[in-house]
Amino acid sequence: MDIIFLGGLQIETIIGIYDWERTTKQTVILDIEMAFDIRQAAATDDIQHTLDYKSVSKRIISFVENSQYFLVEKLIEEIASLIRTEFNVPWVKITLNKKGAIRGASDVGIIIERGSKVCQ
Repeated sequence: MDIIFLGGLQIETIIGIYDWERTTKQTVILDIEMAFDIRQAAATDDIQHTLDYKSVSKRIISFVENSQYFLVEKLIEEIASLIRTEFNVPWVKITLNKKGAIRGASDVGIIIERGSKVCQ
């Protein structure tokens, strides 16, 4: 299994349950690992045979910037679904960090894995 990753992707969005959170954008930070068989891309040196991480990041940024969820649980599930469906990724691991959500904690968030790590 091969993994293509995006680390420290910072995106501004409306997220949260409190009144102030519904009007003030906050930063979420995403670390994303995606299973993808890179052998054909390596053999051909052709981007059409790999997972274009620039396209993935642009799509995620657009989606998250335009979302307005109450819970990070909902946001992270939707991101995982988007990646798996739109980019044909069999397995994804996402860490969503909502820095500053808890006073005194430098980091707070969720880590999920969805799908199977096996690439055919």
